[in-house]
This record gives sequence, C-alpha cells and structure tokens, in this order.
Amino acid sequence: MARLSCHIVSKKPAAQTSGQNTRRKQAEPNPGTKAEIQSIARNKRARFDYEILDTYEAGLVLKGTEVKSLRDGRANISDAYGIIKDGEAYLLNLHISAYERGGYTNHEPERTRKLLLHRKEIRRLIGAVERQGLTLIPLELYFKNGVAKVALALGKGKKLHDKRDTERERDAAREIARSVRVR
Repeated sequence: MARLSCHIVSKKPAAQTSGQNTRRKQAEPNPGTKAEIQSIARNKRARFDYEILDTYEAGLVLKGTEVKSLRDGRANISDAYGIIKDGEAYLLNLHISAYERGGYTNHEPERTRKLLLHRKEIRRLIGAVERQGLTLIPLELYFKNGVAKVALALGKGKKLHDKRDTERERDAAREIARSVRVR
C-alpha cells in the first residue's frame, strides 16, 4: 500500500504574516516635497486691528456639506474668533455658506466649530486668553494637503493711536518703494 502525505500550506496575505498593520494610512506628503496649500479665506483686518503675538495651526471638525462649500470657496472669517471652554478650543462666528446641492443634510452656516489642537497648545492658549486677556483670532482658512486648517493668532487689541502709527509706517514704506522705482 502506498502512503499519501498531505501538507497544509497557510495562505495568509504578506502584510499579515510580517506583522504589519493592514489598515490604510492617510496619504502623507514626501519629506522632500512642499506642502500644497490652497487658501480659502483671509482675515485682512486682523493684522490692522490686533498686534499679533503668536500663531498656531489648527484643524477643524467639519461636516461633509461644510467641506464641499469650502472647496467652492464660500467662507467668511472676518467676524470669527476663538474661545477656550472646558479644556477644548472652539471657533465662533465662522460663516460657511450652505451647500447649494446639500438638501436636508445641509449644515447651519454659523455654528460653533471645534478646533483640533494638541493639549500642550490648548494649555498655553488658556493661560494667554484667561490670564493675559489676549484674543484668539483666525488669520486664514485653507486646505493643506486636502485637509481643512485654520491659522490662529494670539492678539492684543490695538488702540487708535497704534493703528495710526501702523498706517504712517505703511505709507512711508510705500513712498520709499515708489521713489526707488522712479530712479
């Protein structure tokens, strides 16, 4: 009688046999390439009305129709400001227009949106906003590698005479640039 031998071969995918995680990773830019930034809205009055002390970059918690509306460039951050509440950062009065083809799932245009910051950054902001009386101002709203981000600044409100000084400096710089061009 002939003996039959049977070998069982395990057919697992290569990723599982090597112990690697099989979940998809979010696309990360190559270290050598520059991050692609697509600006959506800028707060032009912020640098005129406030003395900027420190800047931060934060992510935003958004709904799907908000992201689609942002891709159309329909946002206004001129009246927006940030607050710290219960150890979390929020952005108030950021106006993102309703998405035209949104239907019943559309978002409220001026709802309060949560900011995504590291705990260390939030602790620093709590100290600055509550103890020093500084304001959290959004400077720019943009997409960075396809993810919505906001550039925040800690600012101290300028007095009227400070604004006049800023205007004088700007006019003087413009005059110097004009005279250099003529020669």
